[in-house]
Amino acid sequence: MRKIRVLLDKLRAFRKSKGANVAIIFGLSLIPISVAAGAGLDLARAMIVRQRLLQALDAAGLAAGGASRSGMTSTQLQALAQQYFNANYIVDSSYGTPGPLSISIDLPNKTANLSTTVAMPTVLVRLADIIGCTQCDTMNIPASTQVVWGMSKLWVSLVLDNTGSMNETDSSGTSKISALRTGASQLLTILQGAAQYPGDIQVALLPFSKDVNVGAGNRNATWIDWTDWDSPPPNSLPASTVGPGSNCPYSWGSNDFACTSGSANDPNCYNGSGNDCVTKVPSSGLICPSQHEANASNGQGGHFYNGCYNSSKQVSGCQSNCKYNHTWIPNNHTTWTGCIMDRTQSYDVQNTAPTGSAKFPAENAFSCPPSTVMALSYNWTSLNSAVNAMAAQGSTNQTVGLAWGWQAQTPGVPLSPPPLTADTMQFVIILSDGLNTQDRFYGDGSAHSTNVDNRMDAVCDNVKAAGYIVYTIFVDLNGTQGNSATMQNCASDSSKYFDLKTSGEIITTLNNIAQDIINLRVSR
Repeated sequence: MRKIRVLLDKLRAFRKSKGANVAIIFGLSLIPISVAAGAGLDLARAMIVRQRLLQALDAAGLAAGGASRSGMTSTQLQALAQQYFNANYIVDSSYGTPGPLSISIDLPNKTANLSTTVAMPTVLVRLADIIGCTQCDTMNIPASTQVVWGMSKLWVSLVLDNTGSMNETDSSGTSKISALRTGASQLLTILQGAAQYPGDIQVALLPFSKDVNVGAGNRNATWIDWTDWDSPPPNSLPASTVGPGSNCPYSWGSNDFACTSGSANDPNCYNGSGNDCVTKVPSSGLICPSQHEANASNGQGGHFYNGCYNSSKQVSGCQSNCKYNHTWIPNNHTTWTGCIMDRTQSYDVQNTAPTGSAKFPAENAFSCPPSTVMALSYNWTSLNSAVNAMAAQGSTNQTVGLAWGWQAQTPGVPLSPPPLTADTMQFVIILSDGLNTQDRFYGDGSAHSTNVDNRMDAVCDNVKAAGYIVYTIFVDLNGTQGNSATMQNCASDSSKYFDLKTSGEIITTLNNIAQDIINLRVSR
């Protein structure tokens, strides 16, 4: 009996004892805590998979919709959709691979339904096997989408940086300008396929650097202002004692231009040196200012002065110590190459009809893009040809590009778009690879100019106030320039601003924007 009593006393003591309870409780709770933490990690992985699935499904559906007017059968469209899905679903295999893609295409109703599932291997949830979960090794991630194509009308202005720095390459050896040509062409293909009827979607192309190029064929247009073109440099009239054989009355650093050997704005006499720079006035008596020196900070660097002063003797037959009258002789307008600079402030940030002082000023300049602007069009062959012809040259003036992107969709000259219908959505996509460095008024073409930024801010605010949706793309290879606050603030919202670090991202970003702006109803 005594032994039994002792045993009972020990059992009662054990029941009341609290020693080591924490360790026991912690040990027992460790498994559910680990499972819960693992569930959070695997849920995050699942969200990544589902987002990528939806993006790839959308791309596949849009591709099928875009190709539906080419005469492809449903079977061929399904195969095309599968190809686009495979190309756009880029997720590491450790996240699982998609199962069979279900594709249903209804050509009469212009609808595509797509779905698939990924069996994603779990990382930590599989610990639940310890507590009896026999199906915790994988997590099924379903995704589906429906695409309906050919609904609304779109006008899109492509405002594309064609400055000299676009020739730079990224670590893969791909230049920004070549990636831009590829991406813009693919964007055009997507937009073309989304149009139900010809003209439903129209695109304008606006390459820019410091200027835009409207084409020399417009020289007789009434909307061009020739005032600056026909004018001599300020305060440049030679003294009456200057004539043939005299010292050139201009010098680098003082006037910021020199004398050429006898032809106006000779490209071989530029930036302080060149074969055709002369120190003496030639025997012809023509006193021709060269291009404005590049490092000027007033926006004039690279500007051509389109004419020469002559030298006419004040006394006919004078042989020595003669005095001369000098008359400015402007170049014929046939020598204009098509460059247009910023309008007079504040018309430079508006879309005012070009009359009077609001006309567009002609310029010949070193910093002018070779590629010409193209008005709204649905001639996809011509648009693609214009994109493929883009070349890089000059300094950065986003203001003039965006102003012309707006002008392309503004009634009347210079680009005369068709009448705007109520069901038309208006977009501007502007891509630039650098900070603003020079416009007509400010900057030297190399250093960032906040004054040019301010003009850009003003025109962008006006464009958005007019109801346009603006996408901005800043290409900053390797992040060397930092963020562009001007481009970021110009976007209609934060989702429409893109900061790219490689040339290849230009292509994917333009594709994604194309898929975003076409008025396809995408419902999940």
